[in-house]
Amino acid sequence: MSRPKPIEYAEAAPQVRAVFDDIKHSRKVDDVNNFWKYLANDPALLKRTWRSVKDVMAEGALSPLVKELLYVAVSVTNGCEYCIASHTASARKAGMTDAMFGELMAVVGMANQTNRLASGYRVPIDQAFG
Repeated sequence: MSRPKPIEYAEAAPQVRAVFDDIKHSRKVDDVNNFWKYLANDPALLKRTWRSVKDVMAEGALSPLVKELLYVAVSVTNGCEYCIASHTASARKAGMTDAMFGELMAVVGMANQTNRLASGYRVPIDQAFG
């Protein structure tokens, strides 16, 4: 199977252009990034994913910065280089400092280590934790 190609705006179907236009308007950018261009190979997936990302990442009980920090943490844990780069850039745009990034990486590393230790030792959950 051949590798999918990105769908550029000029070659995009009208339903893809509509999503691209919404992304550009919402994010105040001139072009969509590669993630969206590749998802455009499946217009229904593109639309569904953009709607979900837009809803989940919107201002809410958690600030956009906190949401981006969480996204970076999960992306690091999952090893998604693309998502690490994309959401680190978004977190910086939302106010993340170098010191915040350093502490975030320390927490990610510690959480991954202690999660593996607890899983490996099959530590039972304390009654006090509910």
